Amino acid sequence: MISGAVEGLVDEAVLRVLIRHVGAASGPIYGKRGKDYVLKNIRGYNNAATFAPWVVLVDLDQDLPCAPTLRDAWLPQRAQKMCFRVAVREVEAWIIADRARLARFLGVEVRSVPEDAEAVADPKDVLVRLARRSRWKDIRQDMVPRPHSGRETGPAYNARLIEFVGDQAKGWRPEVAAHACESLRRCLNCLRRLVRLAD
Repeated sequence: MISGAVEGLVDEAVLRVLIRHVGAASGPIYGKRGKDYVLKNIRGYNNAATFAPWVVLVDLDQDLPCAPTLRDAWLPQRAQKMCFRVAVREVEAWIIADRARLARFLGVEVRSVPEDAEAVADPKDVLVRLARRSRWKDIRQDMVPRPHSGRETGPAYNARLIEFVGDQAKGWRPEVAAHACESLRRCLNCLRRLVRLAD
Protein backbone atom coordinates (compact mmCIF):
# COMPACT_ATOMS: atom_id res chain seq x y z
CA MET A 1 0.00 0.00 0.00
CA ILE A 2 1.31 3.45 -0.98
CA SER A 3 0.21 6.54 0.95
CA GLY A 4 0.58 10.02 -0.45
CA ALA A 5 0.16 13.77 -0.26
CA VAL A 6 -0.96 16.15 -3.01
CA GLU A 7 -2.00 19.75 -3.57
CA GLY A 8 -5.61 19.23 -4.65
CA LEU A 9 -8.47 16.93 -5.62
CA VAL A 10 -7.49 16.49 -9.27
CA ASP A 11 -3.96 15.61 -8.15
CA GLU A 12 -5.43 13.01 -5.79
CA ALA A 13 -7.42 11.40 -8.62
CA VAL A 14 -4.33 11.30 -10.84
CA LEU A 15 -2.16 9.84 -8.08
CA ARG A 16 -4.68 7.10 -7.27
CA VAL A 17 -4.78 6.10 -10.95
CA LEU A 18 -0.97 6.04 -11.11
CA ILE A 19 -0.69 3.88 -8.00
CA ARG A 20 -3.24 1.45 -9.43
CA HIS A 21 -1.43 1.53 -12.80
CA VAL A 22 1.81 0.22 -11.23
CA GLY A 23 -0.08 -2.59 -9.49
CA ALA A 24 -0.15 -1.21 -5.96
CA ALA A 25 -2.96 -0.40 -3.57
CA SER A 26 -3.61 3.22 -2.69
CA GLY A 27 -3.48 4.15 0.97
CA PRO A 28 -4.67 7.45 2.45
CA ILE A 29 -3.91 10.55 0.36
CA TYR A 30 -3.28 13.63 2.52
CA GLY A 31 -3.00 17.32 1.83
CA LYS A 32 -5.46 18.62 -0.77
CA ARG A 33 -5.07 22.11 0.72
CA GLY A 34 -2.54 23.57 -1.69
CA LYS A 35 1.21 23.53 -2.13
CA ASP A 36 2.02 25.48 1.05
CA TYR A 37 0.24 22.88 3.17
CA VAL A 38 2.22 20.05 1.55
CA LEU A 39 5.48 21.96 2.09
CA LYS A 40 4.64 22.60 5.74
CA ASN A 41 4.13 18.87 6.33
CA ILE A 42 6.75 17.36 4.02
CA ARG A 43 9.20 16.44 6.79
CA GLY A 44 6.47 14.43 8.51
CA TYR A 45 5.65 12.62 5.27
CA ASN A 46 9.36 11.90 4.80
CA ASN A 47 9.59 10.49 8.34
CA ALA A 48 6.62 8.22 7.59
CA ALA A 49 8.45 7.02 4.46
CA THR A 50 11.13 5.53 6.70
CA PHE A 51 8.63 2.79 7.55
CA ALA A 52 6.20 2.57 4.61
CA PRO A 53 6.00 3.64 0.93
CA TRP A 54 5.01 7.26 0.38
CA VAL A 55 4.59 9.52 -2.63
CA VAL A 56 4.37 13.31 -2.55
CA LEU A 57 3.23 14.97 -5.77
CA VAL A 58 3.35 18.74 -6.33
CA ASP A 59 3.22 21.07 -9.33
CA LEU A 60 6.30 22.91 -10.51
CA ASP A 61 4.14 25.87 -11.61
CA GLN A 62 6.45 28.86 -12.17
CA ASP A 63 8.21 28.49 -8.80
CA LEU A 64 11.60 27.29 -10.04
CA PRO A 65 13.15 26.55 -13.44
CA CYS A 66 13.18 22.76 -13.09
CA ALA A 67 11.79 19.90 -11.02
CA PRO A 68 15.11 18.69 -9.49
CA THR A 69 15.76 22.17 -8.09
CA LEU A 70 12.35 22.22 -6.39
CA ARG A 71 12.80 18.69 -5.01
CA ASP A 72 16.24 19.50 -3.62
CA ALA A 73 15.03 22.78 -2.11
CA TRP A 74 12.05 21.16 -0.40
CA LEU A 75 13.52 17.85 0.67
CA PRO A 76 17.27 17.39 0.15
CA GLN A 77 17.40 14.16 2.20
CA ARG A 78 14.67 11.73 1.15
CA ALA A 79 13.81 8.53 3.01
CA GLN A 80 14.35 5.29 1.09
CA LYS A 81 10.60 4.71 0.68
CA MET A 82 9.85 8.32 -0.33
CA CYS A 83 8.87 9.08 -3.92
CA PHE A 84 8.85 12.89 -4.17
CA ARG A 85 7.73 13.90 -7.66
CA VAL A 86 7.08 17.20 -9.39
CA ALA A 87 4.64 17.60 -12.29
CA VAL A 88 5.95 19.94 -15.02
CA ARG A 89 4.27 22.54 -14.92
CA GLU A 90 1.05 21.20 -13.41
CA VAL A 91 -0.58 17.79 -13.12
CA GLU A 92 -2.99 19.06 -15.79
CA ALA A 93 -0.10 18.78 -18.28
CA TRP A 94 -0.09 15.02 -17.63
CA ILE A 95 -3.81 14.95 -18.41
CA ILE A 96 -3.32 16.97 -21.62
CA ALA A 97 -0.64 14.51 -22.77
CA ASP A 98 -3.27 11.86 -23.59
CA ARG A 99 -4.36 14.01 -26.50
CA ALA A 100 -6.75 11.63 -28.26
CA ARG A 101 -8.77 10.67 -25.19
CA LEU A 102 -8.84 14.24 -23.87
CA ALA A 103 -10.05 15.58 -27.22
CA ARG A 104 -12.85 13.01 -27.28
CA PHE A 105 -13.84 13.78 -23.68
CA LEU A 106 -13.90 17.54 -24.23
CA GLY A 107 -15.51 17.35 -27.67
CA VAL A 108 -12.73 19.16 -29.54
CA GLU A 109 -10.43 18.34 -32.45
CA VAL A 110 -7.31 16.43 -31.39
CA ARG A 111 -5.14 18.87 -33.34
CA SER A 112 -6.24 21.64 -30.95
CA VAL A 113 -4.64 19.80 -27.99
CA PRO A 114 -0.95 20.76 -27.54
CA GLU A 115 1.54 18.05 -28.48
CA ASP A 116 4.18 19.03 -25.90
CA ALA A 117 2.14 19.38 -22.73
CA GLU A 118 5.16 20.03 -20.50
CA ALA A 119 6.12 23.05 -22.63
CA VAL A 120 2.76 24.69 -21.89
CA ALA A 121 3.19 27.56 -19.41
CA ASP A 122 -0.33 27.28 -17.95
CA PRO A 123 -1.94 23.86 -18.53
CA LYS A 124 -5.04 24.76 -16.53
CA ASP A 125 -5.68 27.71 -18.84
CA VAL A 126 -5.20 25.44 -21.88
CA LEU A 127 -7.86 23.06 -20.54
CA VAL A 128 -10.28 25.94 -19.96
CA ARG A 129 -9.66 27.28 -23.47
CA LEU A 130 -10.21 23.83 -24.96
CA ALA A 131 -13.44 23.44 -22.97
CA ARG A 132 -14.59 26.84 -24.25
CA ARG A 133 -14.44 25.38 -27.80
CA SER A 134 -16.26 22.17 -26.86
CA ARG A 135 -19.18 21.11 -29.02
CA TRP A 136 -20.92 20.00 -25.80
CA LYS A 137 -22.74 22.63 -23.79
CA ASP A 138 -22.36 20.79 -20.47
CA ILE A 139 -18.55 20.75 -20.79
CA ARG A 140 -18.56 24.49 -21.49
CA GLN A 141 -20.87 25.21 -18.55
CA ASP A 142 -18.90 23.02 -16.15
CA MET A 143 -15.31 23.92 -17.03
CA VAL A 144 -15.38 27.50 -18.32
CA PRO A 145 -15.65 30.29 -15.72
CA ARG A 146 -18.74 32.47 -15.81
CA PRO A 147 -18.21 35.99 -17.18
CA HIS A 148 -17.17 38.44 -14.43
CA SER A 149 -16.88 35.61 -11.87
CA GLY A 150 -13.22 36.35 -11.23
CA ARG A 151 -12.51 32.61 -11.25
CA GLU A 152 -9.89 30.79 -13.34
CA THR A 153 -12.08 27.75 -13.93
CA GLY A 154 -15.72 26.77 -14.17
CA PRO A 155 -17.84 25.49 -11.27
CA ALA A 156 -17.30 21.79 -12.04
CA TYR A 157 -13.78 21.96 -13.52
CA ASN A 158 -12.34 19.61 -10.90
CA ALA A 159 -15.29 17.22 -11.08
CA ARG A 160 -14.98 16.93 -14.87
CA LEU A 161 -11.23 16.25 -14.75
CA ILE A 162 -11.71 13.70 -11.97
CA GLU A 163 -14.38 12.01 -14.10
CA PHE A 164 -12.01 11.86 -17.09
CA VAL A 165 -9.04 10.61 -15.08
CA GLY A 166 -11.07 7.94 -13.30
CA ASP A 167 -12.81 6.46 -16.38
CA GLN A 168 -10.86 3.24 -16.99
CA ALA A 169 -12.71 2.47 -20.23
CA LYS A 170 -12.63 5.81 -22.06
CA GLY A 171 -10.61 8.15 -19.86
CA TRP A 172 -7.01 9.08 -19.19
CA ARG A 173 -4.25 6.56 -19.99
CA PRO A 174 -1.06 7.10 -17.96
CA GLU A 175 1.02 4.90 -20.26
CA VAL A 176 0.07 7.01 -23.30
CA ALA A 177 0.58 10.31 -21.48
CA ALA A 178 3.98 9.18 -20.17
CA HIS A 179 5.33 9.00 -23.74
CA ALA A 180 4.88 12.77 -23.98
CA CYS A 181 5.68 13.78 -20.38
CA GLU A 182 9.07 13.07 -18.89
CA SER A 183 7.97 14.12 -15.39
CA LEU A 184 5.09 11.61 -15.55
CA ARG A 185 7.40 8.89 -16.84
CA ARG A 186 9.77 9.57 -13.92
CA CYS A 187 6.87 9.46 -11.47
CA LEU A 188 5.77 6.06 -12.78
CA ASN A 189 9.34 4.76 -12.52
CA CYS A 190 9.59 6.01 -8.94
CA LEU A 191 6.29 4.33 -8.04
CA ARG A 192 7.50 1.07 -9.60
CA ARG A 193 10.62 1.32 -7.42
CA LEU A 194 8.37 1.59 -4.34
CA VAL A 195 6.49 -1.52 -5.44
CA ARG A 196 9.79 -3.42 -5.80
CA LEU A 197 10.90 -2.27 -2.33
CA ALA A 198 7.66 -3.63 -0.85
CA ASP A 199 8.17 -7.10 -2.40
